[in-house]
Amino acid sequence: MATIFNDHNISFKQKQSPVPEFAWHTSEKLANVVGAKHLIFDIRSLDPGKYSYPYHFHRNAEEIFVIMEGKAMLRTPKGIEELGTGDVVFFETGPEGAHQLFNHTEAPCKYLDLRTNNGLDVAEYPDSGKINILPYEELYQAEDRVDYYKDEDKTREKWEQLSGVKRTES
Repeated sequence: MATIFNDHNISFKQKQSPVPEFAWHTSEKLANVVGAKHLIFDIRSLDPGKYSYPYHFHRNAEEIFVIMEGKAMLRTPKGIEELGTGDVVFFETGPEGAHQLFNHTEAPCKYLDLRTNNGLDVAEYPDSGKINILPYEELYQAEDRVDYYKDEDKTREKWEQLSGVKRTES
């Protein structure tokens, strides 16, 4: 069944981060309302002088912004440009899809944020070097990356300890 969302049936909650520059109003998770299986979507309103989420990209989710009302500046790896009512912007996965909005005007900027839902995603934040495992919101510093086999050189001993059987070298 089709579900229509508009100003008559959507209410917004203010989201304020501990960093004052990041504040916005958001609808409830509209994908949850309709039971969407492969999409996540919300309608957001970015106040004047505020930024959307920190500059980031996704490893396993494509994203689209549809500017419904107002204007905002968009930051991507290609630079900064102004978006206005009716603009639709696609963000691919990986570093080329990095993005952030800033409302440089005196009026709110309302936009639809639509993204794919493949269960697990990783968002990376180039400015701060963080990695976020979504939907769990587990954040780590990228500088802590290690080699795949780090500390795996004791596998034989671990197996011997657990099984009680000593293995011979081959």
